[in-house]
Amino acid sequence: MTNIPHLLTILTFLPLVGAIFIAGIRGEDEHVARNARWVALWTSGAVFLLSLLLWFGFDRSNPGFQFEERAEWIPALNITYRMGVDGISMPFVLLCTLLTPICVLASWEAIETRVKEYMIAFLVLETFMVGTFCALDFVAFYVFFEGVLIPMFIIIGVWGGPRRVYSAFKFFLFTLLGSVLMLVAILTMYDQAGTTDIPTLMTTKFDPQLQIWLWLAFFASFAVKVPMWPVHTWLPDAHVEAPTAGSVILAGVLLKMGGYGFLRFSIPMLPDASTTLAPLVFGLSIVAVIYTSLVALAQTDMKKLIAYSSVAHMGFVTAGTFALNRQGVEGAMIQMLSHGIVSGALFLCVGVVYDRLHSREIARYGGLVNNMPRYAFAFMIFTMASVGLPGTSGFIGEFLVMVGVFKASTWVAFFITTGIILGAAYMLWLYRRVIFGKLEKDDVKAMLDLSPREVTIFVPLILIVLWMGIYPSSFTAITGPTIDQLISNYEVAVGPTQPGSLIAPAEAAPAEPTTTEPATPGPAPAAPAEGQQ
Repeated sequence: MTNIPHLLTILTFLPLVGAIFIAGIRGEDEHVARNARWVALWTSGAVFLLSLLLWFGFDRSNPGFQFEERAEWIPALNITYRMGVDGISMPFVLLCTLLTPICVLASWEAIETRVKEYMIAFLVLETFMVGTFCALDFVAFYVFFEGVLIPMFIIIGVWGGPRRVYSAFKFFLFTLLGSVLMLVAILTMYDQAGTTDIPTLMTTKFDPQLQIWLWLAFFASFAVKVPMWPVHTWLPDAHVEAPTAGSVILAGVLLKMGGYGFLRFSIPMLPDASTTLAPLVFGLSIVAVIYTSLVALAQTDMKKLIAYSSVAHMGFVTAGTFALNRQGVEGAMIQMLSHGIVSGALFLCVGVVYDRLHSREIARYGGLVNNMPRYAFAFMIFTMASVGLPGTSGFIGEFLVMVGVFKASTWVAFFITTGIILGAAYMLWLYRRVIFGKLEKDDVKAMLDLSPREVTIFVPLILIVLWMGIYPSSFTAITGPTIDQLISNYEVAVGPTQPGSLIAPAEAAPAEPTTTEPATPGPAPAAPAEGQQ
């Protein structure tokens, strides 16, 4: 493991340092814009390179938290500053640090007004995103989790499209209202357990009736973030109006915070409620997969089509998560990582043609394979990954989710599978209309192929998509031990699940005494071991 002290704190707050530096830049507007771009790129690039130390220094045999940091924060209230990552959170940190410099590059020429403020917003956003996945105290987590709303609200509201103000407020209000209920749940857990320490709360038993209310409060926040049907309506508006880089971060990272919340909090802290309410999640996931896929088929705007496809793909994630078995949860993790890369790349593909023709209408294009072959190739790779072609990142996640869901319920698996067919229909329809056909329109004929800057953006994303598809064990080796422990602890709490049932215990477990004291380790797997820094 790396010997760099306070690595997670550096990763979290270094972008904020870059943002402060940009804020101090003075001079002519053109000079300020150029320097702001370069400072944002160098800062986010340095954060990404530092984050690779997590990958190379991560102990793949240790299911517990690693790179831990702890300091007194509010001793009177037993609240500490605690950071750490495990096999679930570490890949998301890398996803944040990878997409941020790509977004800076994607905005290099697209953003021409208030460039300084735009770059500051993106670096502040990176701090909040990384902090969300590293925080091991509920207070710090909530600050980072909610802090994400502020820079994203500004990015959509200032640099978005014609309806940017409406979309920004809709995004802000939907996510904030859901999170208020989560705050009530956090305060209730603090009142019961006397701590906001996340690892401690993961081994704390709450009354089964209380768990139901706590689970629903968390669900109100995470379902909006995912987003699940019917609280998904903010997403298409936000995507359509956001600048390209804003859509990349929104789809690539922000949607994953809901899935991360289910894995980090809902299942380990509230296992009884997760068992009871899993059928609710299955029902909403089925509707999301089928309904939003059909809506995607009817879209004429490229961004809206990809936005609705994101809702459908995240329906796979929620179904796999609440299959509550190893294959389902691991498939959900891989699907989230794959979707983070693929959906972000698809929005970048839309941004490429929008920058040239200033239109997202599918009918405006056609025949681009003739004059933009490099673009057609990149778009093809990400389209194939989106539909789950074997050899791409999309296949392994969908396959594991289907195996896990099939073990939980064959009927749910049957309905979820229709999403794969519909997904292929709308993505291949989009690709055919934009890339193939006759090149007849004069302005489309004049469009230039990918520039060196755009090639630099797409090449690493293509390599990652193929890497995940061809060698998925390099990712499952990291997530596997933590997921194994999560499922083992869940089964100890509620009993192993029985294939073919909607998460029903295999046999009735003896009633547990109502208590909020940390669980006493027995012959079952103990609480996660903490890694040494």
